[in-house]
Parts: sequence; C-alpha cells; structure tokens
Amino acid sequence: MAEEEEPVVMEETAEEAAAEEPMDLMSALQMVLKKALAEDGLHRGLREACKAIESRKALLCVLAQDCDQADYTKLIQALCNEVNVHLIRVPQAVQLGEWAGLCKLDAEGTARKVVKCSCVVVSDYGEETEGLAMLQEFLKNASA
Repeated sequence: MAEEEEPVVMEETAEEAAAEEPMDLMSALQMVLKKALAEDGLHRGLREACKAIESRKALLCVLAQDCDQADYTKLIQALCNEVNVHLIRVPQAVQLGEWAGLCKLDAEGTARKVVKCSCVVVSDYGEETEGLAMLQEFLKNASA
C-alpha cells in the first residue's frame, strides 16, 4: 500500500512578495537606508549630516519636506550643492525617522515611538541590492 504524499505548500515571506512587485523610489530608498544602517553608514540629524558632507564622505542626502526650520533646509541644500552630493526629498520627517531606525519595534515588527528625523546622510550603501540599483539609476537620470 503506497501512501499518498501531500504537496508541501510554501508560503511567501513579506520580502519575497515585495521583491516580485515593481519597486517605486520610496521603497528603494527605504531598502537602501536599512542596508546603510546595518553597515553603520548612516548619519542622522543636522550635526552628523553636516560633518559627513563637509568631510566628503557623503554619497546621498535625504531631507524631509515637512521640516519647519527654513535655515536647516537651506544649510543642507547649500552643503549638498557645494560638495556635489545628491539630495532626495521625502514627504514626512516621521517616515524618514522610521526608515533611519529612530523607533522601537514591537513583537509584530511594527514601529512604535517613532522619532522625527529631518535629515539623513548615507556614507556607505552596504551590499548591492535591487533598491540601490534603482536609486542610482534615478540619480543618474536626475543629474543628466
């Protein structure tokens, strides 16, 4: 008597499902910031960002559009223009803070107690990912 084997159904993880659907700029940026944070290549806040840009370590600067300090945004824009660092704007500082790791994660992995972050500078991208390739392509097209 041969017993019938049931086929094993493999469930997709959230990362695999996200890899199949087309990636937009913000999800690519989120992936790049996550990898940079893991490689200790992320500088958060005005002081760290200015130091990274002025020492010419910066590869990419991300600035929140809802920053209410006009001097803050002018300083970051001027430094980026002076050193030729790419500048990307995101809509919300809370969202940027979550992507930069300025939050607590609960048991389910959702972000709690998110701290706003108006500026983030990337000095080390970490490993090559699909998000990094898409982001570099966007920056190349934007500067052309």
